[in-house]
Amino acid sequence: MILTKEQQAILDGAQGETLAKVMKTLVMYGDAFEAEKLVPITSKYNHLVTSFGLKVMSPVYDLMQQILDAGVASGQKFSVDPRPLDKNVPANFLQNLVFNKFMYTKQDFYEDQLNKLGLMDKDAFTCTCYMDEVGNKPKKGDILSWAESSAVVYANSVLGARCNRNSGIIDIMGSIVGYVPYFGLLTDEGRKATWIVKIQTTKKPEAQLLGSAIGMKVMEDVPYVVGLDQWIGTELNDSACAYLKDFGAATASNGAVGLYHIANLTPEAVELGESLIAEGAKEYIIDDAELERVKKNYPVIWKNPDAAPRLCFVGCPHLSLGQLKDWTEKIEGELKKNGLKKVTVPTVFTASPGVLEAFAKTEYAARLKAAGVITSYICPLMYMNNPLCKKMPVITSSNKLRTYTSARYYTDEEILHTITGGKNA
Repeated sequence: MILTKEQQAILDGAQGETLAKVMKTLVMYGDAFEAEKLVPITSKYNHLVTSFGLKVMSPVYDLMQQILDAGVASGQKFSVDPRPLDKNVPANFLQNLVFNKFMYTKQDFYEDQLNKLGLMDKDAFTCTCYMDEVGNKPKKGDILSWAESSAVVYANSVLGARCNRNSGIIDIMGSIVGYVPYFGLLTDEGRKATWIVKIQTTKKPEAQLLGSAIGMKVMEDVPYVVGLDQWIGTELNDSACAYLKDFGAATASNGAVGLYHIANLTPEAVELGESLIAEGAKEYIIDDAELERVKKNYPVIWKNPDAAPRLCFVGCPHLSLGQLKDWTEKIEGELKKNGLKKVTVPTVFTASPGVLEAFAKTEYAARLKAAGVITSYICPLMYMNNPLCKKMPVITSSNKLRTYTSARYYTDEEILHTITGGKNA
């Protein structure tokens, strides 16, 4: 790797031993992927993936403390992934005991470290930092140092920023020195599509299911998706962005996709068209039967596959303001049709603190609460990490949550049917 004089000086210790170690780590990371150089981070803010104060993460706290003790500040303010705990989310005595005494015992300590290091705001905890209510939306072409997979794929694909799928801690190290290794999705060549995915469904495909199918097929490669615009349009409005948020999270968790192009919709596809497709790209056709095949092959790992659901999570990644409003109307409509006033399964909708604050100012908030739905800012995945929670029959419309936990996947329509009085599908 070729370093500039300034970068070499940092590596040589001109700005202290701690910063030299951080630079050495980034150089080694770049060398592992044969990066030719380091390039400056250009985004206003960073985003960190490690938001949870797990007791076993003591090496992270030690590292953060070394950085703080050395007086090394992050070059950027940052947002961070969701908090793991919220007293409003249903949990029994033993589950709470595990959460507070054995799992997230360092949460307050770690949040204090994050605040001292450069947290944007005390409530900047969300996996959807790019939403307007949060304020960490990169510009097209910005170079980032993010690690949260659903945020990385959204920033690359929907916003046209440039970021590799980094690991936790690498994200903050890039922010501290202001550079990241130049390889992969930072390069023009690395952003070319090696798969052409043709959508040939007879109806709008479920975002989480379509993303899952593509992620499992192309894995870490870049897909160029043709035919989806007929279902979600050619404008990146709130509805399309919410769809792509959920779609992208599934591609990133069910596979390892860090960038996708949607013909006639996403910025680079609109600007460059099929020139984004690499020579020799493979083809994958998705029709109704293929989506049904993918869904039927999801494993059910509940102890009793026929158990009635005891909890429902919607919002992984966090919901948008528009999605909260849409869900409110749909739930009200189904409850009225079924002669009910409240949901029949304890249901938690998760969104960023900023989105929840904006939602609380609308008439929809009281209506959703009246329907019995709980809103929360937590990360459902962190909740399900509790060994007593993972034993519960939990349902979700998140393919990310399904992939990483024991939660069982249902489409939005199936979730709506189940929580408003219908039998479990």
